[in-house]
Amino acid sequence: MRPGAVALDAMGGDHAPVSTVRGALEAAREFNLRVLLVGQEAVLRRELARAGSAVRGIEIVDAPQVVAMDEAPTAPVRSKRDSSMAVAMRLLQRGEACAFVTAGNTGAAMVTAKLTLGCIPGVDRPALAALVPGVDHQTLLLDVGANVDSKPHHLMEFAVMGHFYSQAVLRVPSPRIGLLSVGEEEGKGDRVTVEAHRLLSSLDLNFVGNVEGRDVYAGTVDVVVCDGFVGNVVLKVSEGLGEMVVTLLKREARRSPVYSAGLLLAKGAFAGFRRQVDYAEYGGAPLLGVRGACLIGHGRSNPKAIKNALRFARSYAAARVVEHIGEKLSLVAGRAGNS
Repeated sequence: MRPGAVALDAMGGDHAPVSTVRGALEAAREFNLRVLLVGQEAVLRRELARAGSAVRGIEIVDAPQVVAMDEAPTAPVRSKRDSSMAVAMRLLQRGEACAFVTAGNTGAAMVTAKLTLGCIPGVDRPALAALVPGVDHQTLLLDVGANVDSKPHHLMEFAVMGHFYSQAVLRVPSPRIGLLSVGEEEGKGDRVTVEAHRLLSSLDLNFVGNVEGRDVYAGTVDVVVCDGFVGNVVLKVSEGLGEMVVTLLKREARRSPVYSAGLLLAKGAFAGFRRQVDYAEYGGAPLLGVRGACLIGHGRSNPKAIKNALRFARSYAAARVVEHIGEKLSLVAGRAGNS
């Protein structure tokens, strides 16, 4: 095995191993990507044979145990150290893979990454960062599910990581950072939000203050910071709304020949809209703050989502985003210590 490979938790997700194996095959074929399929060897070989196409770049790494979606987050590091998730994470830790991808148990993936890889100095809680569509550009939203009981200093860490991720990956020179709250005024929100606002105001970042839910899609900010409970709800509502709009457009088109003709004429625009709201186009969310390139996909990930997650994971690792964020956080900590 070479460091350029991506370790895939092939047993993770609602549709594993069918979706994971087929997504890996598509990624290897389309992107010339090396994938380490980690999971129960007999099951994976059977699924590869069922797929019926031999592709270079696919290697199986046996892992006899599986972490279920409803298991405790500590399972991979306690009772199931031979699970596909734990084994794949250790491949990344040892340098036998450049990145890790899973569509499995989010809490377990976060705990396993934190305990196996460790956190970047200056980071107490890792955060999941997701791109959501907007009017003019995509907005980076974090945290979207790794932490549900964040404290003010955690939200400050999320803002710092979101700032440097936007600079390194999204090429935004001075990302506008907003704190999600129930009103734009400084004193609005619960005690955690009010204190987080004070901490963010003290940083040398482009913090624009509190933002409301509508700002997530309006393009008024580049990064929106919130705790994982709120962020996950926002993300799932976004997905549900996008799917509902697509479904309603199709339904209306079937009701009238005029509507159907109009939708046909706007087929290109409709396809573009669908790509923007389809989570499968993005593959997954990077787990920022750990010492390694980790990507966590949607539990419902189909082969297309797995394929795109593997592609993004390789480019994420190649861009050395983890190292870049670590270097920047060290500078921020140094400035804070000298102030």
